[in-house]
Amino acid sequence: MVDSLLDRRSVLKASGVATVATVGLAVGTAPAPAAAAVDATFAHGVASGDPLPDAVLLWTRVTPTPGATPGSGVGPEVDVTWEVATDPAFAAVVASGTARTGPDRDHTVKVDATGLAPATTYHYRFHLGGAVSTVGTTRTAPAATAAVSRLRFGVVSCSNWQEGHFAAYRYLAERGDLDAVLHLGDYLYEYGAATDGVRRHVPAHEMVSLADYRRRHAQYKTDEHLQRLHASVPVIATWDDHEVANDAWSGGAENHQPATEGDYAARRARAHRAYFEWMPVRNQADRLYRRLRFGLLAELSMLDLRSYRSQQVPPFDDGVDDPDRTMTGAAQLAWLRDGLVGSDAQWKLVGNSVMVAPVLVPPLPADLLGPLLELLGLPREGGVINPDQWDGYAADRRLLLDAIADTGVRDTVFLTGDIHSSWASDVPRDAGLYPLSPSVATEFVCTSVTSDNIDDIAGVPPRTVGPVIETALTTLNRHVQWVEVDSHGASVLEVTPAGAQMDWYFLANKADPASTLTHARSYRVRAGTQRVRRVGSPIGN
Repeated sequence: MVDSLLDRRSVLKASGVATVATVGLAVGTAPAPAAAAVDATFAHGVASGDPLPDAVLLWTRVTPTPGATPGSGVGPEVDVTWEVATDPAFAAVVASGTARTGPDRDHTVKVDATGLAPATTYHYRFHLGGAVSTVGTTRTAPAATAAVSRLRFGVVSCSNWQEGHFAAYRYLAERGDLDAVLHLGDYLYEYGAATDGVRRHVPAHEMVSLADYRRRHAQYKTDEHLQRLHASVPVIATWDDHEVANDAWSGGAENHQPATEGDYAARRARAHRAYFEWMPVRNQADRLYRRLRFGLLAELSMLDLRSYRSQQVPPFDDGVDDPDRTMTGAAQLAWLRDGLVGSDAQWKLVGNSVMVAPVLVPPLPADLLGPLLELLGLPREGGVINPDQWDGYAADRRLLLDAIADTGVRDTVFLTGDIHSSWASDVPRDAGLYPLSPSVATEFVCTSVTSDNIDDIAGVPPRTVGPVIETALTTLNRHVQWVEVDSHGASVLEVTPAGAQMDWYFLANKADPASTLTHARSYRVRAGTQRVRRVGSPIGN
């Protein structure tokens, strides 16, 4: 385990083995109706994203001729008309325009519909010749200075096409009470086709070329549940590693072999180009991290934790403390720190693709035991199981948490994906001294939509080994209030002036496209406390 960097499956397996060894083992919704036939011109659906008080991004992809398939690089340039209305019959059109697209952008269309009213639901559609797209529904953000009483967000990550169906997306689409959905990374996976998967990837080989990435994006957007989600609510997305390659960092990736796959920077540029073409995100050139405002109630900072980071070190390596290594890059860390400290919004939400709360074996008080740990060659805060998350970049995390604590910032909530499991944690300034060292923020981690977790990897029935691992993790890390390592699904976050609550909903069977979801657990942080507590019931529909 120490000899090589771990992929996500190995991390999940290793975390279970390591924590159990240390502790010594002592311790729904109804199926969706059949989708209506979609005009082949708009076979990949419609989407909206990144809502502002007066604007929202609208997206679609057109197939103007039969040969103009995704990634083909052929087909004519065409003018696609779009319109936005306050009613689904489009009797009251409030914005419209024409966007030109062609093979240079894979016939995708991404337009910024401006001049809209704050906190308003709109309907939109696209036209090409006589073809008309599905009608999408979206919603603008509240005005920047509005007193907002409630926000609700769906929260998802890690949706591997091959490892199941996206029924979790259907659940969020059917709720009808969400302001937006946060997708926290691994929207798609780069792997080639698996022989034992529920479904098979297209293309069958690992995606490396621009055409590969475009075709894979196109495949995912043919999923009926994903199409329904995008057509129902705006999505606010960031990437993690699999949008390029597993365990990506600024100069490479665990799943990139330069000898056979070429220059990593060129591969990443191709992956990013396809992502920006196929996703309704507000990127500035290659910069994805950005901030969205929801009145005086909340401000959301969406991070990019792959493009600027240093290479990962092995587990249990004291290189995690090296101040010259970075998770965010200096510019993004300053942007995040200044944004949290300077915000006048009550809740500071952080869209965070990898865990920030420490998961250590065991967590140790760094200030007291630092010299001894240095002598032993161990990380200052304890043994790091997964150096791919913030644990592997302790200096950046320390700078961020110190800034939050020293300036008295309150009501910071990290919303996280990546680890294929569910967590509710306090985020202490010093995990080894918790609870004497206070919590300065909260973290809610959503589980995977489909990507394999502990029981899948071990090939055992759910809840066979999971409870033992969970007990070990929470025993060793007292700030972790809850962890569940077996289930898949989606989460819903509600934010009010009084508190922020996350509800977890778990799938009955990820291999069943009509699978139901049931409420599993809810945790809440009251305003001003930075401490999460379990609550008995989910927020209402």
